[in-house]
Amino acid sequence: MINLDIPTVNSSQMREIDRLMIEEYGISLEQMMENAGRNLADLSMEILNRHLRNLTSKVMVVCGHGNNGGGGMVAARFLSNRGINVTVILACSEDKLKSIPSMRWQTLKKLPIKLVVANHDTPVHLFREADLIIDAVIGYSLSGNPYGIPGYIIQKILESQNQNVLSLDVPSGFDTETGIAYDLCIKASATMTLALPKKGLISSNAKKYVGELYLTDIGIPPSLYKKLGLSLSPLFTEETILRLTDR
Repeated sequence: MINLDIPTVNSSQMREIDRLMIEEYGISLEQMMENAGRNLADLSMEILNRHLRNLTSKVMVVCGHGNNGGGGMVAARFLSNRGINVTVILACSEDKLKSIPSMRWQTLKKLPIKLVVANHDTPVHLFREADLIIDAVIGYSLSGNPYGIPGYIIQKILESQNQNVLSLDVPSGFDTETGIAYDLCIKASATMTLALPKKGLISSNAKKYVGELYLTDIGIPPSLYKKLGLSLSPLFTEETILRLTDR
Protein backbone atom coordinates (compact mmCIF):
# COMPACT_ATOMS: atom_id res chain seq x y z
CA MET A 1 0.00 0.00 0.00
CA ILE A 2 1.04 3.59 -0.61
CA ASN A 3 1.57 5.35 2.71
CA LEU A 4 -1.42 7.69 2.50
CA ASP A 5 -4.02 8.27 5.17
CA ILE A 6 -7.09 8.26 2.94
CA PRO A 7 -10.61 7.86 4.36
CA THR A 8 -13.16 5.60 2.70
CA VAL A 9 -16.75 6.53 1.87
CA ASN A 10 -20.00 4.61 1.65
CA SER A 11 -22.66 4.96 -1.04
CA SER A 12 -24.76 7.53 0.83
CA GLN A 13 -21.69 9.72 1.42
CA MET A 14 -20.76 9.48 -2.26
CA ARG A 15 -24.26 10.52 -3.29
CA GLU A 16 -23.99 13.50 -0.94
CA ILE A 17 -20.61 14.41 -2.44
CA ASP A 18 -22.19 14.39 -5.90
CA ARG A 19 -25.08 16.54 -4.66
CA LEU A 20 -22.82 19.10 -3.02
CA MET A 21 -20.62 19.32 -6.10
CA ILE A 22 -23.60 20.12 -8.30
CA GLU A 23 -25.86 22.18 -6.01
CA GLU A 24 -23.37 24.09 -3.84
CA TYR A 25 -20.14 24.22 -5.83
CA GLY A 26 -21.64 24.55 -9.30
CA ILE A 27 -19.47 21.76 -10.70
CA SER A 28 -21.64 19.81 -13.10
CA LEU A 29 -22.00 16.08 -13.49
CA GLU A 30 -20.74 16.52 -17.05
CA GLN A 31 -17.49 18.02 -15.74
CA MET A 32 -16.98 15.20 -13.27
CA MET A 33 -17.73 12.64 -15.97
CA GLU A 34 -15.21 14.25 -18.32
CA ASN A 35 -12.54 14.22 -15.61
CA ALA A 36 -13.23 10.57 -14.80
CA GLY A 37 -13.24 9.49 -18.44
CA ARG A 38 -10.06 11.36 -19.35
CA ASN A 39 -8.21 9.87 -16.39
CA LEU A 40 -9.56 6.42 -17.24
CA ALA A 41 -8.15 6.81 -20.74
CA ASP A 42 -4.79 7.88 -19.28
CA LEU A 43 -4.64 4.81 -17.05
CA SER A 44 -5.70 2.60 -19.97
CA MET A 45 -2.81 3.95 -22.04
CA GLU A 46 -0.40 3.28 -19.19
CA ILE A 47 -1.62 -0.31 -18.93
CA LEU A 48 -1.45 -0.83 -22.69
CA ASN A 49 2.05 0.62 -22.90
CA ARG A 50 3.18 -1.49 -19.97
CA HIS A 51 2.14 -4.72 -21.70
CA LEU A 52 1.99 -4.03 -25.44
CA ARG A 53 3.87 -0.84 -26.29
CA ASN A 54 2.03 -0.14 -29.55
CA LEU A 55 -0.98 1.72 -30.92
CA THR A 56 -2.56 -1.30 -32.65
CA SER A 57 -4.26 -2.32 -29.41
CA LYS A 58 -7.92 -3.29 -29.38
CA VAL A 59 -9.84 -1.82 -26.46
CA MET A 60 -13.37 -2.91 -25.63
CA VAL A 61 -15.33 -0.43 -23.50
CA VAL A 62 -18.48 -1.93 -21.99
CA CYS A 63 -20.95 0.72 -20.83
CA GLY A 64 -24.10 0.59 -18.75
CA HIS A 65 -27.07 2.95 -18.93
CA GLY A 66 -25.99 5.29 -16.12
CA ASN A 67 -23.24 7.73 -15.25
CA ASN A 68 -20.63 4.98 -14.88
CA GLY A 69 -21.33 4.09 -18.49
CA GLY A 70 -21.05 7.75 -19.44
CA GLY A 71 -17.56 7.85 -17.96
CA GLY A 72 -16.66 4.82 -20.05
CA MET A 73 -17.92 6.59 -23.18
CA VAL A 74 -15.74 9.61 -22.44
CA ALA A 75 -12.74 7.30 -22.04
CA ALA A 76 -13.58 5.67 -25.39
CA ARG A 77 -13.55 9.07 -27.06
CA PHE A 78 -10.16 10.01 -25.63
CA LEU A 79 -8.68 6.63 -26.56
CA SER A 80 -9.98 6.95 -30.11
CA ASN A 81 -8.46 10.43 -30.32
CA ARG A 82 -5.11 8.82 -29.46
CA GLY A 83 -5.35 6.32 -32.31
CA ILE A 84 -6.52 3.30 -30.33
CA ASN A 85 -8.87 0.80 -32.02
CA VAL A 86 -11.96 1.16 -29.80
CA THR A 87 -15.21 -0.78 -29.70
CA VAL A 88 -17.98 0.28 -27.32
CA ILE A 89 -20.58 -2.25 -26.23
CA LEU A 90 -23.74 -0.76 -24.75
CA ALA A 91 -25.27 -3.06 -22.14
CA CYS A 92 -28.79 -1.73 -22.66
CA SER A 93 -30.99 -0.36 -25.42
CA GLU A 94 -30.28 3.23 -26.48
CA ASP A 95 -33.63 4.45 -25.14
CA LYS A 96 -32.67 3.27 -21.62
CA LEU A 97 -29.67 5.61 -21.39
CA LYS A 98 -29.80 8.41 -18.83
CA SER A 99 -29.72 11.91 -20.29
CA ILE A 100 -26.00 12.73 -19.99
CA PRO A 101 -24.73 9.29 -21.07
CA SER A 102 -27.17 9.51 -23.98
CA MET A 103 -25.47 12.70 -25.15
CA ARG A 104 -22.08 11.00 -24.88
CA TRP A 105 -23.42 8.09 -26.95
CA GLN A 106 -24.54 10.46 -29.68
CA THR A 107 -21.03 11.93 -29.75
CA LEU A 108 -19.52 8.47 -30.20
CA LYS A 109 -21.67 7.96 -33.29
CA LYS A 110 -19.71 10.73 -35.00
CA LEU A 111 -16.33 9.12 -34.31
CA PRO A 112 -14.42 6.19 -35.85
CA ILE A 113 -15.55 3.88 -33.05
CA LYS A 114 -17.39 0.61 -33.54
CA LEU A 115 -20.63 0.68 -31.54
CA VAL A 116 -22.49 -2.47 -30.53
CA VAL A 117 -25.85 -2.48 -28.74
CA ALA A 118 -25.71 -5.71 -26.76
CA ASN A 119 -28.38 -8.37 -26.60
CA HIS A 120 -28.50 -11.96 -25.43
CA ASP A 121 -26.75 -13.06 -28.63
CA THR A 122 -23.63 -10.92 -28.13
CA PRO A 123 -20.77 -13.40 -28.70
CA VAL A 124 -18.04 -14.12 -26.19
CA HIS A 125 -15.29 -13.87 -28.81
CA LEU A 126 -15.62 -10.07 -28.82
CA PHE A 127 -14.19 -10.05 -25.32
CA ARG A 128 -11.53 -12.68 -25.96
CA GLU A 129 -10.07 -10.61 -28.80
CA ALA A 130 -9.66 -7.40 -26.78
CA ASP A 131 -6.22 -6.37 -25.52
CA LEU A 132 -8.00 -4.47 -22.76
CA ILE A 133 -11.59 -4.52 -21.56
CA ILE A 134 -12.86 -1.42 -19.77
CA ASP A 135 -15.73 -2.28 -17.44
CA ALA A 136 -18.07 0.70 -17.05
CA VAL A 137 -21.30 -1.24 -16.63
CA ILE A 138 -22.42 -0.67 -13.02
CA GLY A 139 -21.20 1.87 -10.46
CA TYR A 140 -21.25 2.14 -6.69
CA SER A 141 -25.05 2.03 -6.28
CA LEU A 142 -25.46 -1.69 -7.01
CA SER A 143 -27.61 -3.70 -4.64
CA GLY A 144 -28.21 -7.29 -5.68
CA ASN A 145 -26.99 -9.61 -8.40
CA PRO A 146 -26.80 -8.02 -11.88
CA TYR A 147 -29.52 -9.24 -14.23
CA GLY A 148 -30.84 -8.68 -17.75
CA ILE A 149 -28.40 -7.53 -20.44
CA PRO A 150 -25.82 -6.17 -17.92
CA GLY A 151 -25.77 -9.53 -16.15
CA TYR A 152 -25.47 -11.38 -19.47
CA ILE A 153 -22.55 -9.19 -20.60
CA ILE A 154 -20.74 -9.62 -17.28
CA GLN A 155 -21.17 -13.40 -17.68
CA LYS A 156 -19.66 -13.25 -21.19
CA ILE A 157 -16.68 -11.23 -19.96
CA LEU A 158 -16.10 -13.85 -17.26
CA GLU A 159 -16.42 -16.66 -19.81
CA SER A 160 -13.87 -14.98 -22.06
CA GLN A 161 -11.20 -15.46 -19.36
CA ASN A 162 -9.63 -12.20 -20.52
CA GLN A 163 -7.16 -11.22 -17.80
CA ASN A 164 -6.87 -7.55 -18.79
CA VAL A 165 -9.94 -5.84 -17.36
CA LEU A 166 -9.93 -2.29 -16.01
CA SER A 167 -13.02 -1.36 -13.98
CA LEU A 168 -14.27 2.19 -13.56
CA ASP A 169 -14.95 3.08 -9.90
CA VAL A 170 -15.90 -0.48 -8.89
CA PRO A 171 -15.94 -3.89 -10.59
CA SER A 172 -19.46 -4.43 -11.90
CA GLY A 173 -21.23 -6.86 -9.61
CA PHE A 174 -19.30 -5.84 -6.49
CA ASP A 175 -21.19 -4.33 -3.54
CA THR A 176 -19.15 -1.39 -2.25
CA GLU A 177 -21.12 -1.24 0.99
CA THR A 178 -20.53 -4.80 2.15
CA GLY A 179 -17.50 -5.92 0.13
CA ILE A 180 -19.61 -8.80 -1.21
CA ALA A 181 -19.11 -9.99 -4.78
CA TYR A 182 -22.33 -11.24 -6.31
CA ASP A 183 -22.47 -14.38 -8.47
CA LEU A 184 -22.00 -12.21 -11.57
CA CYS A 185 -19.04 -10.01 -10.69
CA ILE A 186 -16.18 -8.78 -12.83
CA LYS A 187 -12.72 -9.95 -11.76
CA ALA A 188 -10.69 -6.89 -12.69
CA SER A 189 -6.94 -6.74 -13.05
CA ALA A 190 -7.20 -3.08 -12.03
CA THR A 191 -9.86 -0.72 -10.72
CA MET A 192 -9.78 3.06 -10.94
CA THR A 193 -12.06 4.42 -8.23
CA LEU A 194 -13.24 8.04 -8.14
CA ALA A 195 -12.75 10.77 -5.53
CA LEU A 196 -12.23 8.53 -2.48
CA PRO A 197 -12.04 4.75 -2.08
CA LYS A 198 -15.40 3.08 -1.53
CA LYS A 199 -15.54 1.19 1.75
CA GLY A 200 -15.99 -2.28 0.27
CA LEU A 201 -13.02 -1.97 -2.07
CA ILE A 202 -10.56 -2.39 0.80
CA SER A 203 -12.33 -5.34 2.43
CA SER A 204 -10.49 -8.64 2.81
CA ASN A 205 -12.61 -10.15 0.05
CA ALA A 206 -11.96 -7.40 -2.46
CA LYS A 207 -8.49 -8.07 -3.87
CA LYS A 208 -9.41 -10.89 -6.28
CA TYR A 209 -12.14 -8.73 -7.81
CA VAL A 210 -10.55 -5.27 -7.63
CA GLY A 211 -6.98 -6.11 -8.68
CA GLU A 212 -4.63 -3.11 -8.54
CA LEU A 213 -6.53 -0.26 -6.91
CA TYR A 214 -6.09 3.28 -8.23
CA LEU A 215 -7.65 6.53 -7.04
CA THR A 216 -8.29 9.42 -9.39
CA ASP A 217 -9.08 13.11 -9.15
CA ILE A 218 -12.45 14.24 -10.52
CA GLY A 219 -12.14 17.79 -9.19
CA ILE A 220 -13.67 17.61 -5.69
CA PRO A 221 -12.34 20.38 -3.39
CA PRO A 222 -11.00 19.28 0.03
CA SER A 223 -13.31 21.85 1.61
CA LEU A 224 -16.31 19.83 0.42
CA TYR A 225 -15.12 16.78 2.31
CA LYS A 226 -15.00 18.83 5.50
CA LYS A 227 -18.77 19.32 5.22
CA LEU A 228 -19.06 15.55 5.64
CA GLY A 229 -16.65 15.45 8.57
CA LEU A 230 -13.84 14.04 6.43
CA SER A 231 -10.51 15.73 7.00
CA LEU A 232 -7.71 15.12 4.52
CA SER A 233 -4.90 17.02 2.90
CA PRO A 234 -4.87 17.55 -0.86
CA LEU A 235 -4.16 14.16 -2.43
CA PHE A 236 -3.40 14.96 -6.04
CA THR A 237 -0.51 17.37 -5.64
CA GLU A 238 1.68 15.69 -8.25
CA GLU A 239 -0.54 13.30 -10.23
CA THR A 240 -4.24 12.92 -11.02
CA ILE A 241 -4.06 9.12 -10.58
CA LEU A 242 -2.63 7.45 -7.46
CA ARG A 243 -1.90 3.74 -7.16
CA LEU A 244 -3.12 2.57 -3.76
CA THR A 245 -2.01 -1.07 -3.92
CA ASP A 246 1.12 -2.78 -5.11
CA ARG A 247 1.14 -4.70 -8.36
